[in-house]
Amino acid sequence: MADEYSFDIVSEVNLQYIDDVVNTANKEISVRFDFRGSVSRLDIDKEKNEITLYSDDTGKLKSVVQIFQSRAAKRGVDLKAFDFQKEEASLGGKVRQIVKIQQGLNQEKAKEIVADIKKSKEKVTPSIKGDQIRVSSKSKDVLQNIIQLLKGKNYGIPLQFTNYR
Repeated sequence: MADEYSFDIVSEVNLQYIDDVVNTANKEISVRFDFRGSVSRLDIDKEKNEITLYSDDTGKLKSVVQIFQSRAAKRGVDLKAFDFQKEEASLGGKVRQIVKIQQGLNQEKAKEIVADIKKSKEKVTPSIKGDQIRVSSKSKDVLQNIIQLLKGKNYGIPLQFTNYR
């Protein structure tokens, strides 16, 4: 039996799923009647971790956003993983919107999660390791309580629990 059990808290999104979402959304836009003759499309930049949505006007851009969100939900991608920026004017009177893909836990969120874990008064030791948090304890039950506590809170990012030991 192990002396100490642990798990990691991460915030990751599978970029292949997002690529599939962008491709299916572009396919839907290309066959929809209300987008005939429109420049509406989605482009993904995997290096920058962002998606750019283009359209003719604000109304069509909102429809593109709605298509993107519904396709992401159907694919099982948590919508909290996307940070929608303000729409901006593009060349030729068109509009675009950048959607940032949130990968990893930033320091502020990690500190907030660690503070919530410490407030729970459970006998665990959370530690921030880069863009993830390792939580360890002598009891599996206590770790399961921490997981339930964190699932009940909304941090604005998707949380996954991995590396159970």
